Amino acid sequence: MHTLKRTAFRLMKRMTMINLMKGSVKKIHSLSRAYRYLPAEGGVRGFSSASGPRVCIVGGGPAGFYTAQQLLKARQDAVVDIYERLPVPFGLVRFGVAPDHPEVKNVINTFTQTAQHERCSFYGNVNVGKDVTIEELRQAYHAVVLSYGAEGNRSMRIPGEDLSGVFSAKDFVGWYNGLPSNKELCPDLNCETAVILGQGNVALDVARILLSPVDMLKETDITQNSLAVLAGSNVRRVLIVGRRGPLQIACTIKELREMVNLPNTRADMLPNDFEGIAEALKDLPRPRKRLTELMMKAVKEGRDDKVEKCWGFRFFRSPVEVLAGADGKRATGIRLALNKLEGSGEHTRAVPTGQLEDLECGLIISSIGYKSFPIDPTVPFDPRKAIVPNAMGRVQDTTGLYCSGWVKRGPTGVIATTMNDSFDTARVLIQDMEAGEVDLSVNKAGAQAITALLQTRGVRTVLFPQWEKINAEEEKRGKSLGKPREKLLDVDEMLKIAWS
Repeated sequence: MHTLKRTAFRLMKRMTMINLMKGSVKKIHSLSRAYRYLPAEGGVRGFSSASGPRVCIVGGGPAGFYTAQQLLKARQDAVVDIYERLPVPFGLVRFGVAPDHPEVKNVINTFTQTAQHERCSFYGNVNVGKDVTIEELRQAYHAVVLSYGAEGNRSMRIPGEDLSGVFSAKDFVGWYNGLPSNKELCPDLNCETAVILGQGNVALDVARILLSPVDMLKETDITQNSLAVLAGSNVRRVLIVGRRGPLQIACTIKELREMVNLPNTRADMLPNDFEGIAEALKDLPRPRKRLTELMMKAVKEGRDDKVEKCWGFRFFRSPVEVLAGADGKRATGIRLALNKLEGSGEHTRAVPTGQLEDLECGLIISSIGYKSFPIDPTVPFDPRKAIVPNAMGRVQDTTGLYCSGWVKRGPTGVIATTMNDSFDTARVLIQDMEAGEVDLSVNKAGAQAITALLQTRGVRTVLFPQWEKINAEEEKRGKSLGKPREKLLDVDEMLKIAWS
């Protein structure tokens, strides 16, 4: 009898436990997610018992997050850690996308989901190559993916480019977008004419910001510092210079349409630059044809002299010298070589005619491209192409080392280009794992080893929940100004908020 009672009691107890467990699945899942942000043994965040492949990604911009997203999706046992030099994630989505293009920044929502994935961790405030070496990362992980982008500027290699009043587009964009390293830029906009060298989307972004009504910009996430400078700007004319012709222009139709539709501005083109273009239209691919037709329409309709501000393309011109004023310190103009085109199609190139032209201007912005730097002496680097030499993302002669994004292919394309490129790298890495090219038989400590190493060097990381504190503070400050956010410009202030 007692045995039956004991058996019945055990059954009831077991059924109660089963019901409790069924009703608590969500709670248990929440607890497991919360545990990810608690220090594991030795003060390291994450599960110390994970046995799947451990992958490290260097760089918390679009390339890094897209690579992580694909790896997590393709391998249900992969653990991915993202290391970022700044305390804040998202790279060029945060610091490169124009403030009046908030829809492009919506991709941050996807990146946030990736960062909050139970098998993904974000470690900000870690300068790879300085705080920790690539070799140390390779010892701790089965594979390392370099996705650190291109933070340098391509030089124009002309006399006078170091004069006051000359800026790279990368630095100028970083200034109005709140990149900490550019917060002291303070461009002097007390001039009537600005010249932008280069005719890609970044060049048009800069032109648009210079000419946009301040009332349009003040509702964006542009920094208050730059907004104040732009409010006092005397720039009324922006010329966008390219070495080749209208059929080779690098911008997209969306960016061009925004310039054409910019309030209180008119297009200022040179009709001679468009000679013979109408006859060539019928043979152009549809996207190029639409872009060219829009330019030609702007040429015809852009002569409203009552409008105060203007912009225009200047084709067939290459910079040869920045001209200095009487003091020899400040730019007051630029000398351009006039070109003619030789060849056809993709092989069309600009050849100097020997003629020169001087343009008077007080602001010169070079938008001729970004440039990657070598990250570590042990990593192969092609200084001519400014990329890590690779085959489909596999770094040359280095097993277990990969790359994605601009450091892989050069600073070209839009965010969607980077997405596809990063997915390709992730797929190649997965293939190498499955083929045994990446040895998964050895257990790797991953972040547990690296964060312990960083602690001994006095480097304190910023985890994703700590970034979310920074995010909340920026949104709070922005709300009081009637804008989406007001970015923090000082790294020390970011860290103080993150660790509070």
